Amino acid sequence: MGVLIATMDASIVIISLPAIFRGIGLDPLAPGNIGYLLWMMLGYILVSAVLVVALGRLGDMFGRVRMYNLGFAIFACASLALSLEPLTGGAGALWLIGFRVVQAVGGSMLTANSAAILTDAFPAGQRGMALGINQICALAGQFLGLLAGGVLATIDWRAVFWVSVPIGVAGTIWSYRSLREIGARRPGRIDWIGNLTFSAGAGALLAAITYGIQPYGGHSTGWTNPWVLGGLGGGVLLLVAFCIAETRVTEPMFQLRLFRIRAFAAGNLASLLTAISRGGLQFMLIIWLQGIWLPLHGYDFERTPLWAGIFMLPLTVGFLIGGPTSGYLSDRFGARLFSTTGLVLVAGAFVGLLALPVNFSYPAFAALLLVSGLGQGMFSAPNTSSIMGSVPPDQRGVASGMRSTFQNSGTALSIGLFFSLMISGLAGSLPDALSGGLRAQGVPEGIAAQVAGLPPVSTLFATFLGKNPISHLLGPSGVLDVLPAHNVQVLTGTRFFPELVSGPFHHGLVTVFAAATVMTLVAATASALRGRHHKA
Repeated sequence: MGVLIATMDASIVIISLPAIFRGIGLDPLAPGNIGYLLWMMLGYILVSAVLVVALGRLGDMFGRVRMYNLGFAIFACASLALSLEPLTGGAGALWLIGFRVVQAVGGSMLTANSAAILTDAFPAGQRGMALGINQICALAGQFLGLLAGGVLATIDWRAVFWVSVPIGVAGTIWSYRSLREIGARRPGRIDWIGNLTFSAGAGALLAAITYGIQPYGGHSTGWTNPWVLGGLGGGVLLLVAFCIAETRVTEPMFQLRLFRIRAFAAGNLASLLTAISRGGLQFMLIIWLQGIWLPLHGYDFERTPLWAGIFMLPLTVGFLIGGPTSGYLSDRFGARLFSTTGLVLVAGAFVGLLALPVNFSYPAFAALLLVSGLGQGMFSAPNTSSIMGSVPPDQRGVASGMRSTFQNSGTALSIGLFFSLMISGLAGSLPDALSGGLRAQGVPEGIAAQVAGLPPVSTLFATFLGKNPISHLLGPSGVLDVLPAHNVQVLTGTRFFPELVSGPFHHGLVTVFAAATVMTLVAATASALRGRHHKA
């Protein structure tokens, strides 16, 4: 329950962002508001990636169950504050972002300690099954959040946050009544230097990558922005300082020598690369479905967020089948076979998606999503069991936190990486296609050139938010008010934009999925090299 609701809330706002911003009366695509959009999407993930290691270490010191229970209580209180949002406009957005951060702190306490608690509770022969269920709840939560967000947003935007309140309250009561400390504790001092350098370094690095997708100085992305470059450089330097400090303090936050354990190092590398490719898959599929495929099949742009979640359900079904099954079998036959085979299946699914046309046949698309879900489930459960079983019992909390950090960081990195690749691909061909298509429908040449010159990120976010991109792009010019009704109908219909951008989008999609395929194969190689570790 803990990891399911924590990961659901990481993704539940993605599909429901249009309803949330309408509810607080804010246009996230207006100049100066893109920061609200980015932090609403990514603030939860960034905080989770930064804090889970420190919270896992605190679990080792003060009790994993104690930290877990406190996390449920914090999560429930933050969910209640989000559902009672009293403000509108920019102030309302800041309220939501702020309490999403608090909610992420609670969620991080859950995810940082849940795998460690299960590892303590189950013997080696049953651990794979237990952690398999846990990890599949985590993975399924990411995609069920998309579906739940779409359904709840059609009822009321506050329902997106209401749903977490009863689960948070019930989970808090249940965990306080039923969980007991049975794991090894390692009391000690808090490593303030390690905590500060790691948190600041990881935070600066991930935030800079996030802001790298924003246009800057006439460029389609922000990788030349001095603040982005400064964040990247400063984040790397702080993480180097963290590594140096951890080798010199008496009681470090994280024992770097754990990376000498082959199963731990290889498992976390595979986890990071898989999380990057999975995050790219999630966001590219959403844009593909919402911006092109669903409108081509007659769905209004406003309805596409909900239906995108529905049409991606085969991915979740694959998780639910592959995870527990491979977790159970890995207890008998080891993690390496299943985790490596699973990643080969994921790579094969990426190749299959590369071969699909933009306007694909849904059965083929659904079959590839099912294969990808099966592969990710086969990888995740045995990989987690291998990582957690490879470390000493008194290090399981911080090891669980590091594992979660690699997963959450991979998701944040994927957004910056794959959005940048997609934007770069669109920047080369979208302007000409957009300008020609608009002029063909009677839009004056000057306005067509101005709209075509806008950064592609604006167009991507418009489709991501379930808005008609042409209405969004042409609205400020007022040209839709003077064009003939037939032209307006064509421009704002469900086929004009998808047919216009199919070629440029497919070019970007090939780049993104090819990169994801390579990363998945490297992850499979790392998984195969984990060795024959015997769990304690």
